[in-house]
Amino acid sequence: MKEFLPFDHRPDAMIGDALRRALDPGDASVFVARVLGRAERIRQGVGASWDGVLASWARVGVAAAVTVALAAGYVLGRSAAAPAPRRASVADAVLAPATSTTDVEVVLASVIEN
Repeated sequence: MKEFLPFDHRPDAMIGDALRRALDPGDASVFVARVLGRAERIRQGVGASWDGVLASWARVGVAAAVTVALAAGYVLGRSAAAPAPRRASVADAVLAPATSTTDVEVVLASVIEN
């Protein structure tokens, strides 16, 4: 069983200071102007509904889907075009002159399987 660790509800000063330093934009007027501009766009109805948000993503989504489809087609086309390596058969091993021990191993393996 795991040891019980009590929850500390107090804020962590070290993490809080690090977050304030990372998130502090320096000049608050630029941030406020950006937020007010976004609020004005929402009030005017630009991108306020779910279908407006999806419509704004559509062009990028279609481009990404086409890119993925083309890449997948290229990869699958390349793999289908490459011929599979031919394995030696028993007939090849029996009819061809023995050049190495692998031919004998093919015949023995086929006899043992049957």
